[in-house]
Amino acid sequence: MPLSLIILAAGRGTRMASNLPKVLHEVAGAPLIGHAMMAGGALSPDRCVVVTGHGADQVARRVHELTPEARIAQQQEQLGTAHAVAQAGDALTGFSGDAIVLYGDTPFIRPETLRRMRERRSAGADIVVLGFDAADPGRYGRLIVEDERLVRIVEAKDATPDELRITLCNSGVVCADWHLLEALIARVANDNANGEYYLTDIVGLAEGDGLRCAVEVCAEEETMGINSRAELARAEAAYQAGARARAMADGATLTAPETVFFAHDTRLGRDVTVEPHVVFGPGVTVSDDARVRAFSHLEGCHVGTGAVVGPYARLRPGTRIGAQARVGNFVETKNTELGAGAKINHLSYVGDARIGDDANIGAGTITCNYDGVFKHRTEVGAGAFIGTNTALVAPVDVGAGAMTAAGSVITGDVPDGALGIARAPQVNKPGLARRMRDKLLALKAKRAK
Repeated sequence: MPLSLIILAAGRGTRMASNLPKVLHEVAGAPLIGHAMMAGGALSPDRCVVVTGHGADQVARRVHELTPEARIAQQQEQLGTAHAVAQAGDALTGFSGDAIVLYGDTPFIRPETLRRMRERRSAGADIVVLGFDAADPGRYGRLIVEDERLVRIVEAKDATPDELRITLCNSGVVCADWHLLEALIARVANDNANGEYYLTDIVGLAEGDGLRCAVEVCAEEETMGINSRAELARAEAAYQAGARARAMADGATLTAPETVFFAHDTRLGRDVTVEPHVVFGPGVTVSDDARVRAFSHLEGCHVGTGAVVGPYARLRPGTRIGAQARVGNFVETKNTELGAGAKINHLSYVGDARIGDDANIGAGTITCNYDGVFKHRTEVGAGAFIGTNTALVAPVDVGAGAMTAAGSVITGDVPDGALGIARAPQVNKPGLARRMRDKLLALKAKRAK
């Protein structure tokens, strides 16, 4: 059956105390709404509608970066969740099938959970609500179940004392036929403590119509919503704890797991070793048997089989480290391909470059890749040796097996097997250092009087 996602992302997020819309704050390198979109996207929906409100333009831009085909609906006034879902109507014109309502500030709903909800729909439930057993049900809406049927949802503010003792709570996530959902929403009233149109009221309306409503239960941690900086920090901690456990279960060694931070899409191969205080930004893959040494930062890069990175290395987007290659301490790379067995061991910046297999880049080497307007490429051939403190002024090619002398500023191509030397001749001025020092000391003494 066709599926649409409706992701509610209109809230202001006042408690975040931020100029950034709440759903654009990040966990594991992805915005909160991105996590919801990824979970729903795993079900291959036919349409995805994001309902925006506060910061609508910012949210829409980010949504389209993540999913260009997503449709945007706007909730001009925040009049409740049922009102928000209703705003998706125009974007779903002509659609027939199921709709799942998700929330842009609830990042941990799992695709497997959403699949179970759809299975309950296929088994005959007209509406499926995602619930959880809360350790502290306090402010959550309660799910009222009778004879295994969900008969209504009661908001905490409107609940009786007996209803408040119920621990089965509402996550807000709903799966139903879109046309049914739309029809029920049109009947929702706002006669409640907040004067809002609650999506939860559709359950009571459906029960009154003789329709069957069911509850699918998930773990409470999946339903964690983010409303403050403290909750954002707790969500990050929860994500990282899970990511570390998964990495080790899949065959990676983390020597100090609590100090390693992953992005949402980090991929580690088998027998990878990650030393303390490593940060993975988005877009990193590390192949089998590689080692990422302490205090390194990786983003948008690939590390090949058996390669070693760090300590104190920074791999920026577009970097690809070949098998058995080495990137050492205080080395930064960007948009660079480092061939198999090649080495950049110390204190270098290599950007917009291709370094051939088994080449050696000496300490202090810099690729001068930017002229203030354009970026230019540096090519270093297989087996080349770049001497310490060389500046490679791009565009420039250093051929296979070539060398550059230490301290050179290479502005032209160096042919295969050649030695490039580009430095001014040394001139010694006898006694000049002593005279300059004496003059400066005399000036210092004069100023001290």
